[in-house]
Amino acid sequence: MNDSDYISIASLNQYSYCAHRCWRMSCAGEFTDNQYTIEGTSLHDRVHTMGEINRDETWQVRAIWLKSERYKLIGKSDLIESADGEIYPVEYKRGRKGEWDNDELQVCAQALCLEEMTGKTIATGYVYYAQSHQRQLVDISEGLRQEAIATITAIQFLLQTGTMPRPNYSKRCQGCSLYQQCLPQAAEKVLRYQEAN
Repeated sequence: MNDSDYISIASLNQYSYCAHRCWRMSCAGEFTDNQYTIEGTSLHDRVHTMGEINRDETWQVRAIWLKSERYKLIGKSDLIESADGEIYPVEYKRGRKGEWDNDELQVCAQALCLEEMTGKTIATGYVYYAQSHQRQLVDISEGLRQEAIATITAIQFLLQTGTMPRPNYSKRCQGCSLYQQCLPQAAEKVLRYQEAN
């Protein structure tokens, strides 16, 4: 990775969910579809129909590229809305609100790009969960911003060094499309075996 390289906005979501998964996708170039990734791709294919419309007092534009020179981020938005003088990103996800904040980090990264592109402060964003048909408000707080910036730095380091983070088995592994490549429980057993010797 050099200074002209950008990281994808979606990689913040991947890294926050599992640093080992992010390494497999970004450094090793591995990706395998499963039921969840196929459903997510199908949702994004529908959402990414380019265009802009006005709905009541809200202007909407879909599938536009976002970029930040400052943070070296790039990615395609699902939806950007503007209402009452405010502009905000809306990220679409296939499931329902989970236990982790990885979706919020992705929205925050989009807000950082929008701020740089528009010169406006972005105070909020949303995650739309297709399974529940609900929008979840994301407060683009100073704490979330700092977490996003720290995640960006960690991903940049990961890409620069190529160092593979150790897999850690957790509940998150159950729906991961890369579970068979990773086998985190086997990695833990090998580590315990090595420590016992």
